Amino acid sequence: MTSFPHDTAGEPDPLRALDLERLRRRTSMKWRTYPEDVLPLWVAEMDVPLAPPVVRAVTDALALGDTGYPAGTAYAEALAAFAASRWHWDGITTDRTAIVPDVMLGVVEMIKLVTDAGDPVIVNPPVYPPFFLFITHMGRRVVEAPLGADLRLDLAALEDAFRAATARGGRAAYLLCSPHNPTGTVHTAAELTAVAELAEHYGVRVVADEIHAPLTAPGTPFVPYLSLPAATRGLSLMSASKGWNLPGLKAALALAAPGAAADLARMPEEVGHGASHVAIIAHTAALRAATGWLDALRTGIRDNRLLLADLLAEHLPAVRVHPGEATYLAWLDCRALRLGDDPAQVFLDRGRVALSAGLPFGTGGAGHARLNLATSPEILTEAVHRMAAALK
Repeated sequence: MTSFPHDTAGEPDPLRALDLERLRRRTSMKWRTYPEDVLPLWVAEMDVPLAPPVVRAVTDALALGDTGYPAGTAYAEALAAFAASRWHWDGITTDRTAIVPDVMLGVVEMIKLVTDAGDPVIVNPPVYPPFFLFITHMGRRVVEAPLGADLRLDLAALEDAFRAATARGGRAAYLLCSPHNPTGTVHTAAELTAVAELAEHYGVRVVADEIHAPLTAPGTPFVPYLSLPAATRGLSLMSASKGWNLPGLKAALALAAPGAAADLARMPEEVGHGASHVAIIAHTAALRAATGWLDALRTGIRDNRLLLADLLAEHLPAVRVHPGEATYLAWLDCRALRLGDDPAQVFLDRGRVALSAGLPFGTGGAGHARLNLATSPEILTEAVHRMAAALK
């Protein structure tokens, strides 16, 4: 599998476009949860203006009054073209896709299709906290197969979890985070093939959350789970939400491998009613016309990741940062600072910097914090300075 094409010609870094004063005018969760003296580097929102093609598409729809109910397959067609161009994967066909309101609600519906109440769902902590919340809310059991010490998939732990989950003959699912949040790990074709083979052997159904797929670092390949020959019964969720900063415009796509098409066909029709028509227009425009903007963003995130490593080495050398290959998130190991299980609370209280606490990410989260890199270099620099000052 080869890497993304990369084209930033004529595109400025969107992370350098907005200053703090303008950002504080926003009314979303990132900018309204904490007081104004706090620098928010926590929830997954980016400090960027929207890509111009997205703005034009939404503005044109509003001017036309095109704010009705969703129809057609334009979103799926745009994703298929993007996948063919970016990942050299031509396996997305519109008859094996379905609109869902967002990725996590799509995950819920997919897991309901392949498990029953009380069945186990395997996850790889430390992992995105809503995995735990949504699994338990739908009446399933969380089974942990923690990442290895290198923060990659531990295939031995995963096999143990698969074996235990299916020992009594019931149904089980595996919720795969790819790329992985919070570590930014990009799973290789070999790793994912091993996952698919284990899942087939033990009868575990894989549901892949691939929302961060567009956000690999320049030169780093992404392997869609359903592109693997062994993933014949897999299910996946994808969206333009994370790549183009569209979480407030709700829409995502559920995808099925050929052997899972019948499962996807059983999804209730009303599930698709939760997606916004205007959101679908925005996501479609992003995938079709804003790839240059995306590449400029990916370069900016890479630069910020390097900047963060330099800043930590100079001001907080005891903090270890995992060298993530995707997402705009950084996983900070703060255990050497001896700040307890929740260093994010210390940085908030003493330094007025908001990070995501590591504890909700499950096993391996204690003593860690997640930092959102999708901001300007100036804000990132100020945040690390404040974090260092908080320890003096």
